[in-house]
Amino acid sequence: MKLVRLACLLMMFLVSLGVAEADAQNLNRIFGNTQGAFVLYDLANNRYVRHNDARCRRRFTPASTFKIPNSLIGLETGVVRDADFFISWDRQRYPNQGRPNIAPFIHWWQDHTLRSAIRHSVLWYYIEIARQVGARRMQRHITQFRYGNGDTSGGIEQFWRTSTLRISADEQVDFLRRLYAGQLSVSRRSIEIVKDIMLLEQTATYRLSGKTGAAPSGNGGTLAWFVGYLEREGKVYFFALNMDGASYEAIRDERINLTKRILTELGYLPN
Repeated sequence: MKLVRLACLLMMFLVSLGVAEADAQNLNRIFGNTQGAFVLYDLANNRYVRHNDARCRRRFTPASTFKIPNSLIGLETGVVRDADFFISWDRQRYPNQGRPNIAPFIHWWQDHTLRSAIRHSVLWYYIEIARQVGARRMQRHITQFRYGNGDTSGGIEQFWRTSTLRISADEQVDFLRRLYAGQLSVSRRSIEIVKDIMLLEQTATYRLSGKTGAAPSGNGGTLAWFVGYLEREGKVYFFALNMDGASYEAIRDERINLTKRILTELGYLPN
């Protein structure tokens, strides 16, 4: 009986290796010449799919994907009351300068709530949250979250942008998994509010939640992120993508489109 059980387990393992290899080949084809990384964690089957293993482990600035933990910390510290927490735009402190006249930047220069600020990735709103949280409380929560390298020394208004904080695609997925499972050192209320404002798409068959991010890269181009999770038929799949692009305009939509093509090709997102 034990030998039969071991044989079955071995067969399942070998089959999973074959699936993983096929998935990796599909991802190579989808990425083509695009330099990037993708990792997906299938919670029900405890299975990872990756493109570019080395880059999945490499840490980059989280850029606006940090708005996920920033929202959690704002709520947990009481700096932010709820998803409708309102902050007026201070045009003297945050003047409209040097931003292209495209989304999401055209939505920045007005008053916002937490819900609208994460939807339009409003930088000044999240700087205000970070300033009011303060360096000491911010560092304590980032350490408790085990978020990337945990380094907030680059300044309370800057550390997550192009400064000291770094996180890998693998670590993004691990953080989202623990957030979803309620395994972070914050209240269930804070987690449920953040999950609510992260929702991007909802259909009769699936829910897609996530956050984009972008930052200048060292070669004069742009680093892009899209991280989140897909809920479908009672199962959840966590993902993180990062990629290089020639400019922000070149990657703004492609980071989401590429992720959706991957999820569709792997059979997680319906056609």
